[in-house]
Amino acid sequence: MHRDIDHCKVVSQSLAGERPTDEQTFASINLLSERLESVHKVHRRLVDVEFSPHVQALIEQESLLAIS
Repeated sequence: MHRDIDHCKVVSQSLAGERPTDEQTFASINLLSERLESVHKVHRRLVDVEFSPHVQALIEQESLLAIS
């Protein structure tokens, strides 16, 4: 299901206002978060790599929406 989707592009376009920030955006962020965690586990030198403040804001937005 996720293989046909460019998750980085979905998030990038949402941040740029080229597409809505919707369920697909949050699904892409969640998948990319899982991948980043895997990278952190395998490559300890990359443990400081994280999402941009803009993506972090979307993650917080999703958390607030989930609570509502």
